[in-house]
Amino acid sequence: MKIPTKKLKNGFEMPIYGIGTWKMGENSSEFEKETDVIKKAIELGVTHIDTAEVYADGKAEKVIGYAIKKYDRKKLFLVSKVFGNHLEYESLLKSVKQSLERLNTDYLDLYLLHRFNPQVPLQETMSAMDWLYEQKIIRNIGISNYTVKQTIMARKASKYLVVANQLHLNLKNRETEKKGLLEYCQKEDMMFIAWRPLKDVELNIPIISGMTKKYKKTPSQIAINWLISQQNVVTLSKTSNIEHLRENLGSLDFEMEKEDIEKLRNYYPNQRFISDTVPLLEN
Repeated sequence: MKIPTKKLKNGFEMPIYGIGTWKMGENSSEFEKETDVIKKAIELGVTHIDTAEVYADGKAEKVIGYAIKKYDRKKLFLVSKVFGNHLEYESLLKSVKQSLERLNTDYLDLYLLHRFNPQVPLQETMSAMDWLYEQKIIRNIGISNYTVKQTIMARKASKYLVVANQLHLNLKNRETEKKGLLEYCQKEDMMFIAWRPLKDVELNIPIISGMTKKYKKTPSQIAINWLISQQNVVTLSKTSNIEHLRENLGSLDFEMEKEDIEKLRNYYPNQRFISDTVPLLEN
């Protein structure tokens, strides 16, 4: 299938669904299985592949680099992230160089600052990102796990558009919504990349069951579609199971009605307002 894309007013465009690679590369005995999952995902139409230098200390990037060798690079949308301890100018340039080598590519479609680091001047960090953008080493600049205040600071510090913020959001985990990041991205023309769309989400509950009947979809497909049916929101999910991937892709071919989006937003039970994985920190 062809994965739909979303396009911002500023022209930035990316697929609405991608595959994550957190924990890939940690066990060398799983290397072949993990590369096969990525290959199969590409063959099923997935082009957005997300990773980070910190995932398995770079080994996740190596898994991707090996897996994508035979595919047309121009048809892929590769995303990686530089960690918070590599945000000084020269350190950041070294990080992206190493990521590119591991990924077997000469550019990234989107490069993200993984975490805000108050110990490094943001202007220094964004100057490095600007240079990479000017050299076409990175095609788009983004951030990850930044608060609204930090996002505004990053956008002011860059000469170019900061087009995306990758954040934790799903039916259960609502910290980024509560703290205004979803609304900010929608108002300020930024892409909101929601990671872990199913983590801790309770699926076998009445409010979900009613929608599975209405849309003729599985509970997990309802949960993923709740995200991508919202303005400027795309998502990514890590899976090592091809059948789970097929099921996830089945969430992309319908659009949830606005009244159902709001029903789930307001009445999904036991919402969590501080992420148990990466809580937002104002520095």
